[in-house]
Amino acid sequence: MDLSVEIAGIKLKNPILPASGPLTGDNRKMLALERLGVGGMVTKTISTKAAEVPRPCIIAGNNYVMNTELWTEFPPEKWEKEFLPAYRAESGIPLIVSLGYTVEDLNLLVPRFDGFADGFELSTHYVADDPKLMKQLIKAVKKHTRKPVFLKFDPSVPDPEGMAKTIEEAGGDGIVIMNSLGPAYPLNSKLKRSYLGSEDGFGWISGPVIKPLALAMVKRVAKSTSLPIIGVGGISSALDVIDFLMAGATAVQFLSAALIRGKSIYKRIIDDLPKKLQEIEVHNVREIIGTAKYSNNKASYEKRLPVIDKEKCTLCGLCVDVCPYFALSIKNNAVVVASEECFGCGLCQSRCPVKAIGGVLL
Repeated sequence: MDLSVEIAGIKLKNPILPASGPLTGDNRKMLALERLGVGGMVTKTISTKAAEVPRPCIIAGNNYVMNTELWTEFPPEKWEKEFLPAYRAESGIPLIVSLGYTVEDLNLLVPRFDGFADGFELSTHYVADDPKLMKQLIKAVKKHTRKPVFLKFDPSVPDPEGMAKTIEEAGGDGIVIMNSLGPAYPLNSKLKRSYLGSEDGFGWISGPVIKPLALAMVKRVAKSTSLPIIGVGGISSALDVIDFLMAGATAVQFLSAALIRGKSIYKRIIDDLPKKLQEIEVHNVREIIGTAKYSNNKASYEKRLPVIDKEKCTLCGLCVDVCPYFALSIKNNAVVVASEECFGCGLCQSRCPVKAIGGVLL
């Protein structure tokens, strides 16, 4: 199975990259991830000074991570003189250097790191709603490099389609969608305070819980620009990778899943991706990019009743318990649908743990 992709002239052996964050915070960490098989690397964001990160700074549940992480806790000199030379001496994959945040910062940083980078990623926390400033950031970087420049969208971008067009017009080379969401507040009820160590207790949320939001933004932007997209936000399986590619991304990044389920998840997903692609009968990963259909149909108001497969059904009762219309019950060792009460909402089918319900969802 051919997993290779090319994005803004950067050739990747597979579409998997780690997202910028604590796992890519120095040469040792980046090389450890490279050995797991990723197709490219993204540094933790480097700025003109080291970040002072409040701690505890990372907590996780089964489907989310909350953090108070900032940019790198090391000064740019450490990256320039130590981390990146050591990484480049051993690495064999493309490197995207993440930089932030102001025009003034970028004018200082890009010349220092251009020799190490195959591309640059710019975090846009502070310009999410300002097309004029976005253009200034791109111009500042392009003044110092011929390497491709990717803009990482914040979830708060009010008009993703319009901002994508702005980036394209300003000479940007790609878009990374999307950053973590917040603020979020992880309350510890026993201590009556946040689990996180920031002054206000607020943090940022990422992981599988934000996947539908990230997919929606990828989908919206993909139909409004010809720029390539790197999808980020909630990836934790090979099927998630396929979802993002179908929605319009050419490559993906993820990091939160590794904080929830372990760093070996990179290798597991890369190993599993060919099998999942074979199941949908494609010969290379590029075939599926942007293939998710845009619906031009009118909304459907037809009520379709759930159909219960009695052979698969284990009578666990979950469908009965979650039904918001009180339309399901268990009688004579079978799930029964009250057709007059059923609204055809689809919840029961989506929640059945053994996939014994059909008929509702398209």
